[in-house]
Amino acid sequence: MLGAFVLIGAVSKKGEADQLARWDLKTLLWILGSVVLFGLLLKPLGMVLSVFVLVLVSSMASHEFSWKGAVLNAIVLVLISMGAFVYGINLQMPVWPAFITG
Repeated sequence: MLGAFVLIGAVSKKGEADQLARWDLKTLLWILGSVVLFGLLLKPLGMVLSVFVLVLVSSMASHEFSWKGAVLNAIVLVLISMGAFVYGINLQMPVWPAFITG
């Protein structure tokens, strides 16, 4: 239903035309690379470390990158992911690396 409202607003005569900026290939590669890396690291490293790596690598795509902000963001997103996927919907996935859990 939300999609229908957005679609109607986008095609109405009251909508404003907007030009898309040129694609920044470097940013796109940082983001796509971080998602691929997450998929490759999930099984051996577990969700906690994989999400942490995902956030740190994808943060490198930002022109406003700072280690402090990236690490804080990673911690918050790991906690949210744990709450939503592990405890919220009880998704069966490795949470910690295999070498830690035995």
